[in-house]
Amino acid sequence: MSKTHSTPKSFYYAFEGLNKAIKDEPNLRIHFIFGIAAILTGLLLKLSTSEFAILLLTIGLVITLELINTMLEALVDLVSPEIKSAAKKAKDVSAAAVLVSALFSLLVGGLLFLPKIKLLL
Repeated sequence: MSKTHSTPKSFYYAFEGLNKAIKDEPNLRIHFIFGIAAILTGLLLKLSTSEFAILLLTIGLVITLELINTMLEALVDLVSPEIKSAAKKAKDVSAAAVLVSALFSLLVGGLLFLPKIKLLL
């Protein structure tokens, strides 16, 4: 497939996709809200640069997987509008990837935040 548009246009399409996903996907909005809350908490607790990098990578992973899940669900719905076990499996496993990353992000948050909170108490 050849490139049919400029690099700035590619960025435009990417931001358009992000805006559409945020508008249409309540779970993505929840991940963004928790991500912003985690960033603000990190600032408040004065995380080190490396701790903040870990936090940002963790937030980015969860949001990226949610975007991939959204894309995969739309693609599966397009190619398999009727319910099929393989289509259901693809969608369920994709959702599970988001769930696993979100659960591990809670562990990362605990490892980063709890020692700082203990120092404040």
